[in-house]
Amino acid sequence: MTHWVAGLSLVAGVDEAGHGALAGPVSVSAVILSPDGRSRAYRDSKTLSAKQRQKLALEIQTEALAWSLEFASASEVDQFGVLAATKRAAIRAIARLEPQPDALVTDYLKLGLDIPTLAPAKADNNSYNVAAASILAKTARDEFMIRLALEHPEYGFERHKGYGAPIHLRALQDHGAILEHRRSFAPVAMVVEGLFKDLPKV
Repeated sequence: MTHWVAGLSLVAGVDEAGHGALAGPVSVSAVILSPDGRSRAYRDSKTLSAKQRQKLALEIQTEALAWSLEFASASEVDQFGVLAATKRAAIRAIARLEPQPDALVTDYLKLGLDIPTLAPAKADNNSYNVAAASILAKTARDEFMIRLALEHPEYGFERHKGYGAPIHLRALQDHGAILEHRRSFAPVAMVVEGLFKDLPKV
């Protein structure tokens, strides 16, 4: 990857968070870091604690040459499908970067843009730019879900961030779906259609 970016001074890393959740948006971040070759502590956001992510997110926002963040809402996910909605948010995030990048590295997200792009799997393990985008996307989405938990405490969003944890499935069965639930995802659709089977108490 280092050889590939030789001569390209503005490479944007792109990554998302929330792709598989039942509720809330998909968040996508794009980050351009200085190509100075120095080592950084940025890595896949899933390997970091919430406290580590918050600290690094502030560092990224301070040091990045450019960064942006976009959400694909639950309704956008339902309208276009989660992959297409994620790509739409990624393209919006890239368009907001100033300066614009010379090239992109994404975490296996193929956007079809007219710009040199690498989209390997696990790119957040091999690119500081992608890892930085992963951290910003995850931090922003977690903050969104914590705010949503204040409005709808019965779902426990602050604990599972909208993923299909047993406590979330139980809350879906007991309270139904809200606007932030993705109705195109099977467990939510089954609740809406009254087909959800009884779950054990959690």
